[in-house]
Amino acid sequence: MVTIKEIAKAAGVSPATVSRVLNYDPSLSISAAKRQAVIETAEALNYDTPRNRNRTQAGPLQLPNRVLAIPRVAIVHFLEPAEELADPYYIGVRLGIENRCRELRIEPVKVFHSQTLAADALLQSVSGVIAVGRHSSSEIDWLTQHCGHLVFADFVPRRAEIDHVCCDLGLATRKILDGLLAAGYRRIAFIGAHDPVSADGRRFGERRCSAYIAWQREHGLFDARLMALADHGDHGQNLKLEAGYEQAKVVLAQPERPDALITANDNMAIGAYRAIQEAGLSIPGDIAVASYNDIPVAQFLSPPLSTMRILSEAIGETAVDLLIERIQGRSYPKHVVIPAEMIWRDSSRAPSQPV
Repeated sequence: MVTIKEIAKAAGVSPATVSRVLNYDPSLSISAAKRQAVIETAEALNYDTPRNRNRTQAGPLQLPNRVLAIPRVAIVHFLEPAEELADPYYIGVRLGIENRCRELRIEPVKVFHSQTLAADALLQSVSGVIAVGRHSSSEIDWLTQHCGHLVFADFVPRRAEIDHVCCDLGLATRKILDGLLAAGYRRIAFIGAHDPVSADGRRFGERRCSAYIAWQREHGLFDARLMALADHGDHGQNLKLEAGYEQAKVVLAQPERPDALITANDNMAIGAYRAIQEAGLSIPGDIAVASYNDIPVAQFLSPPLSTMRILSEAIGETAVDLLIERIQGRSYPKHVVIPAEMIWRDSSRAPSQPV
């Protein structure tokens, strides 16, 4: 586990500053550049340390000769830079892409959401495009028209002919629920957001949400009052800590309080912690909390957060490998699922046996 002191040393700030940045302390006065340095350093250290150790043991990377003919690829991000900074999970996806490109001597060119439609000349000048995150049908159509090779990272487009790599969020949700049930929890709440882009117009079609509803009904435990969802908002901004705070207050206000809460990502969990603490409740004594992503801050929360570790960097790396295969002639689509792993920490009881 990377420590706050190691992050502070690498970023050139104090450990206290790192702690306040990772915990999104609104009273902290710090430049945007320094905040970005802390968050990217935390993610990069979690990502690079074990990988570098393994590579040192394995020897130098052998590069395919044909890769050297690929000079540039574009990373088209569904977020703006400031929005990405607010969600370190997507920094991890981008770092995975950039580091894999660096290994293969390919130049990555970043294009953020507001720049996409103005970047048609740029996209036509690169060998291929990796699109990160949620994109609407019209955006997918535009991308396929303006680039020869396209791969999606952390998004499942509704077009089977397009390559993509993602985590199975439905299966991940069932693993969290199975674990909480095995640990003795029964009234398990869920907070998240509606997803009009990925849910085929279904109000409860977001993958985590739909899996939660299906599991609860299968076990005879479904109670609609234990579920609070915000509108997804532009680029999923209602999966931020402010939404976690507001949605947690909704489920905590129910006459019969839940004994466990699942939040749709770690940012929402940070907001939920605040709502729980303001209500005079303890974690996990009064209510357990579990989440998704395992961003760097998860291990430094009080108590440390139980969360589904989604390998964002591996998703980014795999997207590069898929794109290279396409450029080098693969004619059929590939859909890759990267498994997730539940990390049980002190915000909940853990099941006595693996589930």
